[in-house]
Amino acid sequence: MTIASTMRAAIVAGAFALLAGPALAAPPAPTPITPELIAAATKEGKVTFYTAIDVKVAQGLAKEFEKKYPGITVQVERTGSERIFQRLGQERAANIFTVDVIDSTDQAHFLSWKKQGILEPFVPAEQLKYPASERDPDGTYASVRFTLEPIAYNTNLVKPENAPKSFADLLDPKWMSKIVKGHPSYSGAIVTSTFQTVNAIGWGYFEKLGKQKVLQVQSSTEPPKKLALGERAVGADGNEYVYIQLMEGGAPIALVYPSEGTPFVPSCQAIVKNAPHPNAAKLFISHMFSRENQQYLVDTAGLRSFHPDVKEKAGRTPLSAIKLLPSDPMAQEAATEELKKKYSEYFGI
Repeated sequence: MTIASTMRAAIVAGAFALLAGPALAAPPAPTPITPELIAAATKEGKVTFYTAIDVKVAQGLAKEFEKKYPGITVQVERTGSERIFQRLGQERAANIFTVDVIDSTDQAHFLSWKKQGILEPFVPAEQLKYPASERDPDGTYASVRFTLEPIAYNTNLVKPENAPKSFADLLDPKWMSKIVKGHPSYSGAIVTSTFQTVNAIGWGYFEKLGKQKVLQVQSSTEPPKKLALGERAVGADGNEYVYIQLMEGGAPIALVYPSEGTPFVPSCQAIVKNAPHPNAAKLFISHMFSRENQQYLVDTAGLRSFHPDVKEKAGRTPLSAIKLLPSDPMAQEAATEELKKKYSEYFGI
């Protein structure tokens, strides 16, 4: 079974809402990487990339691109997805055009940006291999990768038989002051995972978790690092790919895919209108969706890919073995501000 078919079997029909938003006149024709595109991109010499992916991975992606296409520099601007959303809005309001390619772990952002008319339609030829559910039919954006938000624990501090197996287990008094967690006001991945978890088990879970004296950090990349250092015993969330990198590097971490279901976090990319380096942007995003780059993301970064020709890495938990919580970016977009407010009330920050 392919990753795409596994995804469709694991997630309820209609969960993805990439088809939402105002329709454009017609989607652009798929564009291959040609010598002419490479020459035009090289002449521009630079691409600016706003991304929420972990900085180490983002820098690795930049180096791989620069190695493949010498003469083009990638300027990486890494921060949380919610900060990216704010920054792009502020720049556009001030008629500042700095970014070429935008990336976010909050799919709902792309619904908003599409409605605002600030995404430039562009379809890399390789993107047509991706599931239709992960491609905007108007060609303004698509899901370039995905990760999960599992529970995790430090194996030096927690024995496997004592480890939590579910979100409900995290409410046990024995985990008081031992949990670390990301925050939705900063991280798009945590917005997504919070929305999906609330839909699955209700706000009562977060109300009770907020009383567990949780170490609250900003980014979804931070809980794995806190666990690796032994600063907390359990992560209530955190990016699976960062956990995997640390585990494969020897960190004492084990993953738990909660019995209620594991939050599923797709990340999208797009070119923005009035990009200062439009050809370099097209070449960069075409490379991002290529099989070569997707396999790199899986093998080196621990991410998961929608590309049908990409293979899962041996030794990792296959997607077919994990119960996933459904994604609904359209409903998430409508609920985001209230979600952040309510979350802050429960966690006091």
